Amino acid sequence: MNSSAVSPGRAGLMLLLTGQMLPLIDTSITNVALESITQSLHATATELELIVALYGVAFAVCLALGSKLGDNLGRRRLFMWGVASFGLASLLCGMAGNIEQLLAARIVQGAGAALIMPQILATLHVTLKGSAHAKAISLFGGIGGIAFIVGQMGGGWLVSADIAGLGWRNAFFINVPICLLVLALSPRYVPETRRELPSRIDWQGTAWLAAILCCLLFPMALGPQWHWSWPLKAMLLAILPLALLMAANARKKERENAHPLIPPRLMQLSSIRFGVLIAVLFFSVWSGFMFCMALTMQTGLGMAPWQSGNSFIALGVTYFISAWFAPRLIARYSTSNILLMGLAIQITGLLALIVTFRVWGNANTALTLAPATGLVGYGQALIVNSFYRIGMRDIQPDDAGAASAILSTLQQAALGLGPAIFGAILLHALQNHHGDYAQAISLFLVVETVMMVVLALATLRMRHRLCLSVVKPCHAAK
Repeated sequence: MNSSAVSPGRAGLMLLLTGQMLPLIDTSITNVALESITQSLHATATELELIVALYGVAFAVCLALGSKLGDNLGRRRLFMWGVASFGLASLLCGMAGNIEQLLAARIVQGAGAALIMPQILATLHVTLKGSAHAKAISLFGGIGGIAFIVGQMGGGWLVSADIAGLGWRNAFFINVPICLLVLALSPRYVPETRRELPSRIDWQGTAWLAAILCCLLFPMALGPQWHWSWPLKAMLLAILPLALLMAANARKKERENAHPLIPPRLMQLSSIRFGVLIAVLFFSVWSGFMFCMALTMQTGLGMAPWQSGNSFIALGVTYFISAWFAPRLIARYSTSNILLMGLAIQITGLLALIVTFRVWGNANTALTLAPATGLVGYGQALIVNSFYRIGMRDIQPDDAGAASAILSTLQQAALGLGPAIFGAILLHALQNHHGDYAQAISLFLVVETVMMVVLALATLRMRHRLCLSVVKPCHAAK
């Protein structure tokens, strides 16, 4: 139960969606600014991976924590704390004098984003009903495409315009006035809601998750540069015992009805396990794709930031269109069919992109890339819209919050780790192809295509098993 359910109204909804756009825009703006950051702070390719990855990992680790704190202390309060933290971290990012300061500020930014995001969806669910709720959720789902376009185009323009000689720093400074505006208006227009019965926070589970993600992130990001030295190998080996400790902690808390971060009984459900598979295969390679493409276009093809940003416009437009119509398609057809359709369209786009790099090579432009990236964006939106619906299929209403937290945490963890994992693959390919970015990105795209084919085969297997589970009871009845 919640202590308040007053509708936020149009102004409150706009403020919440503005808060949602901040972390989403920031991701695409950062990708556009990578080459400028390299020149300004003399960052290596590994450090560029960490700029993107540390933000995502901090986001993932703090996400469930942010959700529980919002339930207990008030969602508007945590929303405002998150916006304040995000704004302050953006200011520190823009003022960073070296790469270490920028990386530290990015961690704070990720934590701030994790405080913002859970409060938005929870507030919409609690305060809106009927058609108003449906419209708000559609906007929440489709806002990613808008944020992507705004981030790519606006970020590219900000960096290239070099206002006041600040270059890439403006891509972070632009967040500050927006955060101040949201903070000033939220007390008036965003209603305060919270759970009447406070929920416990699994601090141990959060610590174990942070340790596991760090033991995966740093070896993957630093391995090529540090020649896979023994400390990095030890971190990778530590993942298994840490996972076992986290699982033991979760089982203990579940026996005590203490609400573990990742409840073991939910992980036994086939829908949740398949959601985990989608997170691992799709979301990791999605963030890896955005990082590798941005690096290729700016460093490899020599595009200016605004040109690099414009190269993703087709992807952002088709993503938004697809996300807008996806709920209607899912209502008409089965979710597994929509997922397969999205995978087929994305695979087609990836193959077209491989051909595009083979034909045009380092002479590619925004126009030559547009047809293939447009297909990729349309397929991506169908996959994203299927993710939560499939993952939540077998979940009872009482477990909806816990299951959603699992899927969101794993999704963000995969998004955070993607640039480190696939950035390492791109760097390895660059070494083997003597710095030819067109050849290197083609190898990465082949890897991504194979992963999407694996996910499509797993989806077909899941659908076949569901059909059998429906048919068997019928035979038994006969």
